[in-house]
Amino acid sequence: MSTETQTPDVERGIVERLRASPFLSELLSNRLAVLGLTLIGGVFAVAIYARFAYDLGAITSTQFGTNPTEAAPSAQYWFGTDGQARDIFPRVLYGAWYAMLYGTVTVAASTVLGVGLGIIAAYYGDLTDNVIMRTMDVLLSFPSLLLALALVTIFPDDLGLWRAVAALTLVYTPRFARVVRGAALKVLEDEYIEATRALGATDPRLLVRHVLPNCLAPITVQSTLNFGLAIIDIAALSFLGFGASPGEPTWGMMLSNGVEYGLFSGAWWWSFFPGLLLALTVLGFNLLGDGMRDALDPRMREAID
Repeated sequence: MSTETQTPDVERGIVERLRASPFLSELLSNRLAVLGLTLIGGVFAVAIYARFAYDLGAITSTQFGTNPTEAAPSAQYWFGTDGQARDIFPRVLYGAWYAMLYGTVTVAASTVLGVGLGIIAAYYGDLTDNVIMRTMDVLLSFPSLLLALALVTIFPDDLGLWRAVAALTLVYTPRFARVVRGAALKVLEDEYIEATRALGATDPRLLVRHVLPNCLAPITVQSTLNFGLAIIDIAALSFLGFGASPGEPTWGMMLSNGVEYGLFSGAWWWSFFPGLLLALTVLGFNLLGDGMRDALDPRMREAID
């Protein structure tokens, strides 16, 4: 059989397997979820491109004598220039790399901590459960951004945006812990858990091999929704002056400079374009997270409808 005849067969096989998956078929049939996935894929592509296409030192340094100051968007400067004569277009694109990098680390770290604490609390119960979950309740009692502002001051200034990552990791951990604890409690009620324990399975093996895989659905949805929230909270902390250094091409810092200097001089493009990319990125994660939630739990979708 020739390669030309094999290729369509392989493609048809991939399509059939995708259709056979209830989750994927349900997710891909949701137009809003597909739109969110497209937006996220576009932002990730922009982030990777900017990371390797632009020199960070060049786009953070002032460009007096090279570029015009506060030039409006044009064919030469697509997003215009700022008060330091820096081209805003590469800065906004490089801001996507910062958003994805720090957002990924924040969500990954909070997921690991929250999942671990939630499963331990559900499995051991009693005093362990009370200590862990009451601590999580205390953290959840504060508004997330206010708590992040309090925590970010604990870390040294020279950590830069990693201060925001550390603070937001502690802020998001209770959300994962509560979600995972609830899911783990349901799993631990199943009879096969008792059978596995009777066969001599150790606690770590039981939790990692049997409890954790059955909690992946809510973990995945929570991680996706928190990704967009992490990006906007990191931008908010940068906007307020916590984390990002002056001139650093983060969306929050560009928004801060645009609001503080650009709007008074009529340079609306300073803050418009980073704000637009930020809004589209968060919208993409929210749409994808809602679509994944509906695909994994059709009962919730029916209740909403």
